[in-house]
Amino acid sequence: MKKALLIPLVCLIAATGARAAAKRPDLVARVETCEAIIRDFMSDQSTAIPQSVLSRAHAIIIVNQFKVGIGIGFKGGYGVIMVKKGAGHWSLPVLVSADEASIGFQLGAKSVETVYVITDENTPRLMFNKRFSVGVDAKAVAGPNAAQAQRDFQPILGTPVLVYTTASGLYAGATVAGGFLSRDDDSNYVLYNTRYTMPELLYSDWVQPPAEVQPLMNYLDQIAP
Repeated sequence: MKKALLIPLVCLIAATGARAAAKRPDLVARVETCEAIIRDFMSDQSTAIPQSVLSRAHAIIIVNQFKVGIGIGFKGGYGVIMVKKGAGHWSLPVLVSADEASIGFQLGAKSVETVYVITDENTPRLMFNKRFSVGVDAKAVAGPNAAQAQRDFQPILGTPVLVYTTASGLYAGATVAGGFLSRDDDSNYVLYNTRYTMPELLYSDWVQPPAEVQPLMNYLDQIAP
């Protein structure tokens, strides 16, 4: 399924407040859309995440946020978080809710796609507290893209969260406030047919990945081994 078809479908679900009641095919579509987002980022030098950043990644969050109703800012959305496990492979994609955002210029935009690269082991666990504020609970800056990788960005590479987004108005090293991300245990119960919650899904091997999420896991293993 093409990304252009997936995003409107999932936006409609979240905008109507049906997160807890979402059907499994709709949740699979969210994961597939997040895979399409990261692939699109990596296909363009102006948004691609350089290997010098990916090699530091302990976790990656892929988010699609969109306008709901009238007003400035992005008030709805969804995403996935994945962590790199001890063996060097990436975890299951665990669904999250993106409650609001304020990233760069939003004039005329209907959606903003964002990839957060987390460079330390502790920051992903902040998501366990139900709600995580990007740029407040952990410092966040705009990360360098592949086209800029030859410049000296060493001072910012140790920042807990490096942000890549389709929104304009950001430059590498700029401080970012990315809004709120929160756990979506209800959706994960449906997607994985389990009562395990985010900590177990991310850090244990108790749930075998269903076929639908394996392509995203394989892709992260490929670009960030």
